[in-house]
Amino acid sequence: MAQLSLRSVVKNYGDVKVIKGVDLDIGHGEFVVFVGPSGCGKSTLLRMIAGLEDISGGEVTIGDRVVNDIEPRDRGVAMVFQSYALYPHMSVYDNVGFGLKLAGTPRDERDRKIRAVAKVLQMEQLLDRKPAQLSGGQRQRVAIGRAIVREPDVFLFDEPLSNLDAALRVDMRMELARLHHDLGATMIYVTHDQVEAMTLADKIVVLNGGVLQQVGSPLELYNNPANQFVAGFIGSPKMNFIAGTVQSITADIAQFVTKDATMAWSIPAAGLSVGQAVTLGVRPHGLSADPKGPLQGTVLLVESLGNETVVRVALADGTEITAALPGQSHLETGARIQLGIAASECHVFDDQGQKPAA
Repeated sequence: MAQLSLRSVVKNYGDVKVIKGVDLDIGHGEFVVFVGPSGCGKSTLLRMIAGLEDISGGEVTIGDRVVNDIEPRDRGVAMVFQSYALYPHMSVYDNVGFGLKLAGTPRDERDRKIRAVAKVLQMEQLLDRKPAQLSGGQRQRVAIGRAIVREPDVFLFDEPLSNLDAALRVDMRMELARLHHDLGATMIYVTHDQVEAMTLADKIVVLNGGVLQQVGSPLELYNNPANQFVAGFIGSPKMNFIAGTVQSITADIAQFVTKDATMAWSIPAAGLSVGQAVTLGVRPHGLSADPKGPLQGTVLLVESLGNETVVRVALADGTEITAALPGQSHLETGARIQLGIAASECHVFDDQGQKPAA
């Protein structure tokens, strides 16, 4: 069983701490996505699992083996990189089978495995071509095939779709999801694109500054972000944040007032106290056009997408927010707008960016 665990894993470059004590369990057959902004440590963590970076502290276990001091080729992992790293003088057939050839796999067995992988990836007709004769998506498919043919315990993907155009990225996302379903393999995937994370993952690992922020299913992170960083990173368009103060509390409802005291509305009161400075988070789809709504502002930008209209609004206190309104709208830049917001759509964070303890 290809289970993987990290225990207090640390990575230092001299005095600089890049990974700061990560604990994580990944079950057999899970598709786990490491996500976070550039420089958060996600690729470094992946390379430590692969054995391409030394581990400064802690343990990495694959199956029942601690692999800290085991060579990359002996860890039972296969990695697909951002760059395809194909041999330009070799055919697709030879590129896919090169690792097996180096390992001394008999020719007939090698041929069987290469053709089986080509069938899985629907690239049987490409086996005689050279990389220069392939599209970007086809080259990435060859790189994935080279990993599959080794039959590893764990597949590692380091931003494999970032060199592809937008339409091809969508197609390849679906290919990877299908591949995971067909193989039932353990896969760890690194991306900065939270849409990829939401659509591919069984479990998302959010990193920032080398610190694990939250682990959970895509919907767990979307509906119950642990802190303001996760709330702002997961979801598209990204969550809006409005600073203000708790003015009063009645039963389980608090009255929130913006920092300039021009707007006020009700929010959940759990863990809050009167006079407390808080930041309110609300997703663009949690706002509605409402002539009696508490949010008042001026339209800065209108993006008509057909099925919905995304509107950028400057509130009276200067805060800019985004509203995703259903259907088509005739709003124009400079127009006044009022938006409604339900208490159930509000996420509350304290001055440290954390959810208040209930």
